[in-house]
Amino acid sequence: MKKKIMLAELWEYVKMLGITILAVLIITNFLIVNALIPSGSMENTVMTGDRIIGNRLSYIFEEPKRYDIVIFRYPDDESQYYIKRIVGLPGETVSIRNGKVYINESDMPLEDSFIPEAMEGSFGPYEVPEGYYFMLGDNRNCSKDSRLWINPYVAQDKILGKAVFRYFPSVKIIK
Repeated sequence: MKKKIMLAELWEYVKMLGITILAVLIITNFLIVNALIPSGSMENTVMTGDRIIGNRLSYIFEEPKRYDIVIFRYPDDESQYYIKRIVGLPGETVSIRNGKVYINESDMPLEDSFIPEAMEGSFGPYEVPEGYYFMLGDNRNCSKDSRLWINPYVAQDKILGKAVFRYFPSVKIIK
């Protein structure tokens, strides 16, 4: 009798462990993406060593937008996750002249008040293919981003989620 009770109790623990593992797998594979920030390329928005949660469901019903901060598979090595800001949208031409970003030969540069210092240099033009995005880090003078990659564009299906909040070393909503 005592052995049956112990086996029943053990079975309950095994079921609880199985349910927990299943729940974690579902959450991490379908609802959120967890990322560690390895470099200063997005400072001061997110800092080196920050831990970020991204929402995998963000782009189910809407397209990524300019200025969204996204976690994606790095186009030159898809085993790595990167986090950058979307600057160029599908079908646009992105030019960087004297550190300012211009879209489709506009006379007005994009708003960039979130970058910690003025970007240096001129790059492009980059013609963003349909279904792809052009990414820049916020700390642009120290960022390995679309300007420097072998494959400069990120396919929409490689965007894993929109960065939502930092949970370490403190909690902060990401904008």
